[in-house]
Amino acid sequence: MAIGTRDTEKPLRILQLIPSLEAGGAERACLDIAAALSAEGATSWVFSEGGRMADELSTLGGVLVKRAAATKNPARIIAHGFAIAALARSHAIDIIHARSRAPAWSGLIAAKLTGLPYVTTFHGFYGAQNSLKRLYNSVMIRGDRVIAGSQFMASHIHDTYHCPHDRIALIPRGIDTDRFDPARIDAQAVHALRQKWGASPAQKVILLPGRLTRWKGQGLLLDAVARLNDPALFTVMVGDPQGREGYVSELKTQIDRLGLANAVHIAGHVDDMPTAYQAADIIVSASTDAEAFGRVPVEAMAMGKPIVAADHGGASETLRGAEGQAAFGTLFTPGDAAALAAALQQIPALPAPEMATAARAYVIANYSTQSMCRRTLALYRSLCAAGCAT
Repeated sequence: MAIGTRDTEKPLRILQLIPSLEAGGAERACLDIAAALSAEGATSWVFSEGGRMADELSTLGGVLVKRAAATKNPARIIAHGFAIAALARSHAIDIIHARSRAPAWSGLIAAKLTGLPYVTTFHGFYGAQNSLKRLYNSVMIRGDRVIAGSQFMASHIHDTYHCPHDRIALIPRGIDTDRFDPARIDAQAVHALRQKWGASPAQKVILLPGRLTRWKGQGLLLDAVARLNDPALFTVMVGDPQGREGYVSELKTQIDRLGLANAVHIAGHVDDMPTAYQAADIIVSASTDAEAFGRVPVEAMAMGKPIVAADHGGASETLRGAEGQAAFGTLFTPGDAAALAAALQQIPALPAPEMATAARAYVIANYSTQSMCRRTLALYRSLCAAGCAT
């Protein structure tokens, strides 16, 4: 698609496409960009079904265009494409940016109809069991630029989808290091949250953040904790089940079977995650599938908390740091409950104060929201100013 030029002095007008705004890393990145645009006097429209984070989007200066953006119905995807094109024309949109496959097809149609620059972001891995599935996934490499949140993901996009290196933009995901700052957390709020969870002051709290879905490894952590058989440990799982009540029931059955009924709490969705991290002693990321980036290890590092993570995907990259060693946490073999239990036992021997200081400094230098937004907006401007062709 041939892209024209624009006045680079004008505020950017960006249309982001995402299925919903309930919870998750893609949704948070979407809102972060909306906030960054608003801070520059620009506007971000978000084409989405909306959800829990919609009010926050409005507060940050974004505009929700509420549609059934998660649909996989081909006719509705095409109709959405024409609707997005009309929206782009009426609001003089500069860039269309898709963050998930279903709305990405609509976005691609709209970009073809309008000649606008098209950006996609790989927020995760997609199954490609057959040719139809691979075709469906391929929309994510049809952007003029394809954003990867980690070097690991950039390599995956190139190796799996044969996307040219010069179309992949490596922009590490970011977190709000002001919000995730242990110095800002109220001690009374921490005490109250531990009480709410049911953890005694003497117990060591193991926290696994992540939506309640099988691949996030909640069941694996339960098996590991059961192996340790340590009454001083108390495990908390925070995350939205997003309709997976059957899986939650499975976890509760597993808890009872392992004799952990008094040592595990499933907290569900938590709005104040910095306080949740501060209330914990050990953070765990036990994903059985590789994370494209993995916010949990980075958030834990920013909070100065010991982190145990599965040794694959983005977690391997962030925890190993620039030196390529596991400098900021403990890594274990993915999917191995015994290895996770052994990793948890290593935590008391780690030099926590020194690690906390170094880990937080590393996150601020490499994984801040400000850095992610700055680089993303620079990418937008480069596409608008120079134009590109695919």
